[in-house]
Amino acid sequence: MSRPLRRRWDWLLEQRWLLPGLLVAGLALSFAIPEYGLLNRYVQMVLMYVGINIILAVSLNLVNGFMGEFSLAHAGFMAVGAYTAALLTMRVLPVAEFPALFPVAVLAGGLAAALLGLVVAVPSFKVRGDYLAIITLAFLMIVKSVIENIDAVGGPRGIPGIGKLTTLPWVFFWAVAVVWLVRNFVYSRYGRGVLAVREDEIASELMSVHTRRVKFLAFTLSSFGAGVAGALFAHLLQFISPRVFDVIKTTDILIMVYLGGIASIGGSILGATLYTVLLEILRPSTVAALLSWLPAVVFDPLNEHFIRHLGVWRMVIMPLALVLVMLYWPRGIMGLREYRGFIPRLDREAHRRGDPQGGRRDGAAHRD
Repeated sequence: MSRPLRRRWDWLLEQRWLLPGLLVAGLALSFAIPEYGLLNRYVQMVLMYVGINIILAVSLNLVNGFMGEFSLAHAGFMAVGAYTAALLTMRVLPVAEFPALFPVAVLAGGLAAALLGLVVAVPSFKVRGDYLAIITLAFLMIVKSVIENIDAVGGPRGIPGIGKLTTLPWVFFWAVAVVWLVRNFVYSRYGRGVLAVREDEIASELMSVHTRRVKFLAFTLSSFGAGVAGALFAHLLQFISPRVFDVIKTTDILIMVYLGGIASIGGSILGATLYTVLLEILRPSTVAALLSWLPAVVFDPLNEHFIRHLGVWRMVIMPLALVLVMLYWPRGIMGLREYRGFIPRLDREAHRRGDPQGGRRDGAAHRD
């Protein structure tokens, strides 16, 4: 980038109106796209899945990236949020007459997941690393097994016929809300404590960091985000069952986090977007539609021997891509770096002054 262009770009990023302007434009687009049919329904659905996955990746990155733990329970929290919100909208809240009650169900799903997040936070006081991963995996299995054995919530059959209440504006609103919550938490006093726990828990406690409190807050906020995503997911898919929230779902979220980059909100957004879009592009129907312009003599054998088998191979290609990223880019695309727009102004100014007490996290470079 040339120097004049660089100066213009830096000037633009420093404007206070930029972020509010982008949010207002995004909100307006989220209403205009379905209202005027600017994009077809399939693309709108993909956009909603992107927003839900952004919530999942950003919330999990708070624990696995910023705090340095390794949790495998995120799909369990998502299941709690999905079932809570679905049962509320189907049996308690009159959302058919009052659709404005839908955010109440989403918030209830997030709070129910947050309460269980407190339960998972307790073992983190005693164990870390692989041991905590085993405990959180056991928690996921417990949640899945409990749901399968309660007939009142459908048991292994799940819950069909959920109302399609998730819309593009609601996904945009909740994605922005969760990102805003996580961003403000990370750059708060408690967020600095989370970063200290990641570097050295014993040293941080000696330096007056209340490690138990920051762990409680981090796990609670992380699980709240998963519950919100689960509520939105249930009312978009219109069907949920325990099989939906298994280890594979947790693996998907982990891929988004580590592909985008650990300890980076912008990286989580990037990883969730890339993973969701690439999975959709690799669908046989999507690839066939994209290559339909080829002559039959080329398209037919390609379809017979390659495109038809992408349904299986796409679930191999994406984890393989993650393996390659871990080998050659261990921290992910944006690992330990952040987009300037997410960094508080005082932190950016301290970074420019070279203040060691200022805004640079872990000595990592900020990305413009």
